[in-house]
Order: sequence, then C-alpha cells, then structure tokens
Amino acid sequence: MASGIQKRKRSERVAALELPPGSFERAMLYCKRGDVLLRLGLCVLTVLALWCVTLSWSVPLEYQSGYVPPRNIVAKVPFQQLDPEKTREAEMIARNKVAFVYDHDLDKLVQLRAALQNRATELGGAKSLADLSTSVWDEFFPPPGSGAPTLTDEEKEQRFQLLRGALSTPESLAKLEGAVAEVLAPYERRGLLDKLPQEPNEGNQQEIVVIPKGNPSQRQTVKVADVLIGDADWLKKGLAERLDSPELATRVYTWLQSRLPTTLKRNETEIRLAQQRAEEAVPPEYRKILPGDVLAPADKPLEDLSTLELEHRAYQSSRTLQQKIAYSLASLGMFLALSILCGVYVLHYEPKLVDNLRLFATTLATIVVTVGIATIASRDNFRAELAPLVVFGMTFSIAFHREFALLFSAVVTVIVVVATGQGLGEFMILYSAVASAILLVGGVRNRRKLIYVGLAVGVVATLTTIGVETLAAQPFSAIWQDALRNGMLSIFAGLLMLGLLPFIESLFGVQTELSLLELGDVAHPLLQELVRRAPGTYNHSINVASIAEAAAESIGAQGLLVRVGAYFHDIGKMLKPGYFVENQGHDANRHESLVPAMSTLIIIAHIKDGADLARQHRLPKPIIDFIEQHHGTTLVEYFFRRAAEANGGAEVDESNFRYPGPKPQTKEAAVLMLADAVEGACRTLVEPTPARIESLVHDIAMKRLLDGQFDSCGLTLQELATIEDSLVKSLTAVYHGRVKYPDQRTA
Repeated sequence: MASGIQKRKRSERVAALELPPGSFERAMLYCKRGDVLLRLGLCVLTVLALWCVTLSWSVPLEYQSGYVPPRNIVAKVPFQQLDPEKTREAEMIARNKVAFVYDHDLDKLVQLRAALQNRATELGGAKSLADLSTSVWDEFFPPPGSGAPTLTDEEKEQRFQLLRGALSTPESLAKLEGAVAEVLAPYERRGLLDKLPQEPNEGNQQEIVVIPKGNPSQRQTVKVADVLIGDADWLKKGLAERLDSPELATRVYTWLQSRLPTTLKRNETEIRLAQQRAEEAVPPEYRKILPGDVLAPADKPLEDLSTLELEHRAYQSSRTLQQKIAYSLASLGMFLALSILCGVYVLHYEPKLVDNLRLFATTLATIVVTVGIATIASRDNFRAELAPLVVFGMTFSIAFHREFALLFSAVVTVIVVVATGQGLGEFMILYSAVASAILLVGGVRNRRKLIYVGLAVGVVATLTTIGVETLAAQPFSAIWQDALRNGMLSIFAGLLMLGLLPFIESLFGVQTELSLLELGDVAHPLLQELVRRAPGTYNHSINVASIAEAAAESIGAQGLLVRVGAYFHDIGKMLKPGYFVENQGHDANRHESLVPAMSTLIIIAHIKDGADLARQHRLPKPIIDFIEQHHGTTLVEYFFRRAAEANGGAEVDESNFRYPGPKPQTKEAAVLMLADAVEGACRTLVEPTPARIESLVHDIAMKRLLDGQFDSCGLTLQELATIEDSLVKSLTAVYHGRVKYPDQRTA
C-alpha cells in the first residue's frame, strides 16, 4: 500500500538544502540590530568628536618653546612680518605732523582795547601836559632809558597837543576805537602767541589748532606765522593805514605793542588725543620673507615662536582645498583604524562593556575629553599634556584592567602626539609614563598608594625624557627643564587622582580596595541594623566573608570585593529574621504553620528586600549584584520537597520554587554562591570531619555546576576545583575537632 509520501529526487533534496549564512551575511544581520546601530553611531560620533577637538583639518605646528633645532629652520612659503621699528618710525613721523592744540582766551584782547580807550580818553581830556599823569605819558612816550630819544619840555608839549587834538572829540575817540578793533579783529579770531615751543622731533611747526574759549565747535587750523606777536609790524602798519594822525598811530602802537597778551594756551589733553589718533591711523609696516629665508638658526633654543607661528599660518592659508580635504580624510582614516582596533579587542575580550550602554558611552566620552584636554594643554608653553594622559591611564586601569588600559592609552597617546605635531621621541616619553602608571597602580588599598605611584611615574618620566632628548641632541639646559617638568606633572597626576577617585568609581561603577575598605566597616548603618535584628545572619555573613575571600584570592579574583559583598549579601533577612533558621534559636519554626509555597515566597523575598535596602543606602552596584546573584536561580529544595510530599507525589512546578536570579555574572559572585551554600550546610554536620566537609563541598559545587549556575560567569573547572580546595581548608579550620577532657572533679 502506498504511503502517500512522494519521494524527492536527489537533485531536489540538494537544491532544498539551505546552508547557514556566511561571515559577511552574519555581520550584516548583526549590524541591522537596533542596539548595534546605536553603538556604531556612538563610535562614529566619537571619531567625529576626535576630529573636531584635534583640529584635524589643519597641520599642527611641530615646534615648541625651548626646542633646539639641529638645523636652520627656513620659510616654506612667502609671507609678511610686522616690522616694529619701521612701524614705530612711521608713527613718530605722524606724531610730529600733528598740530599743537591751543585754547584761545578772547577776553584778554577785549580788555586790552578797553584799557587803551580809557587811556585815550584820559589823554584827550587833559588841558595841558601838567594836567596829565606822568605814568600815562610814559605809557605813550617811553622814558629815555628804554631807547627812546630825549625830548625837551617844549617838544613834549607840542606832541601832547598833537595827541590831544587827535583825541579831544568823541568822534576821534570812536574812530580810534574802530581802528584798533579792526586791526585786532583777525587776532581776536586766531589768537596771539608769544612763541611756539621748540620741542625736537615733536609737533607741527607750521600750523596749530585754535579752540575758542567757551565755543569748542569753532576750532580752526591757523598758520603759526599768523598768531606770533613778534615785533608786531602788522599792528604798526594797520594803525598807520587807519588813523589820520601819524603821531597818534605811532603812540597807540607804542602803547599796544608792549601790552599785547598771549591769548593761546596749550591744551595737553587734546594734543595727546590728536597724537594718539595720528599714531593709530598709521598702517603697520611689514617686511617680506621669502621661501628659504632663515626663520630660526640651528643649535639655539626657540624662545620666541611668533615668526614660526606667522609662517605656519601663511602656510595654512596657502594650502588648497584639495590638500585640506586630503589631510582631513587621512586623520579620519587614522581615527577610524584605531577605533576598529579597539573595537575588535573589546568584542573579543570585553564584551560586557558593549552590552552596558551607559558604561560604553562613558568610556567613549572619557577618551574624547582626555584627547581634548591634552591637546589644549600641549599648546601652552608649559606643555602639560602628560598629566591628563597619566590620569587617563590610571582611570582605565582601575575601571577595567591593565591590558585594556595599555591599549587604549597607547591609542590616545598616538592621537595626541599626531594632533600636536610631535614625533616618536615625544610618544616614547608620554607612553612610558602612562604605561608605568598603569602597571604600578594595581589595587588602591590606601591613599598613599596613588602618591607613591605618582612619584614612581615621575622618576620614569624624568629618566625617559633625559634619554630621549639626549639622543635627539638637545642641550643640557633644555633637557633638565623638560625632565623636571614631566616629573612634576606625573606627581601632580597622582595627587589629582586622589580627588578624582570617588567620581571615577561612581562614573564607571567600580570599587577600589580603598572604597571597599571604607564600605566594609562594621560601623556601617546596615550592618549595625543587621546585628540588632538578625544576629545569626550577621554571624553567618562574617563566616561566609572569611572563607569566600580566601577562595576568591586562590583563583586571582578580587577577594576584598567578595568579602565586602558577603557582609551585605543577606541584609534582606533583617526584615523577617524569624523565618530564617540561623535566627530562630530554640523558638518554634514559623514555617510549620505555612504552606510550602508561602514559605518559599518569604525565603526568596530576602533577595529583593536586600537589593532595595542596598539601593536606599546607596551601596555601589557591584554589592547589589552580589545580593541579587548569590543564589542565582537555584531551587529552594526543602520547601520544594515538602510541596511534592503534600501534593501526594504529583508533579510540582519547579519554577515556583526557584530564586529569581540572575545567575552569577562574575567569578566573585560564583565564589560567594558556593561559600554561602557550604557554610550553611556545614552547620548541619554532626561530626564535621575533613572528609565529610570535602565531600559536602564537592557535592554542592557539582550540584550548582550541573544546574547551570556557573554558565554566565566564565568560571573554569580548574578554578572550580581550586575554590573547592580553599573552601575545604577554611571550613576544616573553622570546624576542626576538639580534644575531649574528662569531667573535672569538684573540690
């Protein structure tokens, strides 16, 4: 009878066979995942951020202050450099062309004309020479001692009568006043000056600026010759032209010439402002430098980098757009290659870093910030890029491990060296200091450790600087300065880590031995509350901490972290201490009145209660992980069996009697799981001999192994055997046999 199933041909079966996807297809499928795309996007942003903070579109200046070039440094492109001497000469010339500024007091000339009119009125009103005051006569006719001819009394009387006749009427007086006012009018506008100050190489000697008093808006520029008093020929000529009587013109001239006032006064504030404006208006003078001209001679330290910086800016400006794009793409290519190198390492050796998005983003941000700070610090003459690099290396060594820190520090150092235009010698100096810091930092158990590390790194940096710069043929004066600077920066980095350590622990979610020692203090509020509420649980935790620390150290894990985690792993029991056997004493077992399922819920609840208490008291995440993982997903066997018995042998859902997990994610959590289980089990042994303890420990370890509790922690069988040996030794020491003595007889 036919089965109804049609048999396919071999070719059809071969054609229907689907092979698993290849490597490329698997990679493409992997990259299409949302979480993977997010992390790839963060990596791309990191590369772009590095490109920005290092200014990778421009070629850096490779010279620094104090460097001694082995050969002459010559210009690559033509450029202009400011010539301070010629610029100063041009400014002095412009300053000397500035006209002096004078304030003009017109009232002096007005008062002079009024005084002349009074004297003329007095002279014209006298009847005879005897009626005229001698002082008035002397003003118009100077005495013989002044160089004037000697006059007889008759000559004096004749001249007096001539003057009196010319001034006896109001019309003649008015005419005199008009003539004097007309002659002095231009000088009332321009002012009068006795002489111009003769200051060598300063000030315009041809023109001045006059500012009328009380009317600054009417300032004017006048010729110096038009304001100088001199012998006042202009006055004599003007009076002679305007007065009918030559004698009167001569006498008025005599009177005015000796009394002409200086109405102009230097305004120093205005002069300084004018000179300053003139200097500022002078364009700077430049000198041309051609390619091949020497910018800095060989074998001399570079003290002033201004010329080299100017030439570098000119070189940057001369680069074409294609050259800038090519250089920028080369920098991006380098960043991308280094990112791929680090990414491959992380995927193979630190996959948990990729899974933790927050830690992954923090790591990338730390790299960018370090490169930015180091690049900025290197541009100053102090050249302090070593300090942030050493801090970065120690941070990654504490947050991850040495191999990780060495790789990423090398990458960051390469980026900083390239971004600052330095060479292999500078890389050797920087990376030797960073690598020594990474190798020496280890576990930070006390605060002095970071200071000692800083001192040791300072010695390494100093010696490396001396060696590298000696090979580079630098002079001793430059070598010891650079060596001393790098040594001090290394010590400063160690001191800086003291202040940054708490923030680094919080940022990366790690605990140093120093913080663990502080956390493991028995005076901690949670431990004190555990002693008060659940003394049996506290005693159990202390015992577990002791044996777990030794077991963790036997496989090279963090023993101190395990010990502190053991202190807090059962703090959730303090909320319902009477339901746990170590706290019951001789009291009745409370579980006798509860169904197994309810008892299981109460027992399991101490995990969640403990984690909540830890978060409320801000315990670090590694300690919370111990609380949540120390039971994994193990079965609460006692109540599971009771439930099976109560169910009449029917099948019971095992998942209802398992802890929620997760399973141990680290070797330290796996050690704590075993130590917690074997310590409690050993209490049930009637005679805890070494053989029985060894058998018990092995059985519990195998049960956890076969139950899959160690699948996520990376624990090997060899390490599991080592942990068993350590636990057996510790438990044997605790539960060793004792010599039985005969009963003492009473006296």
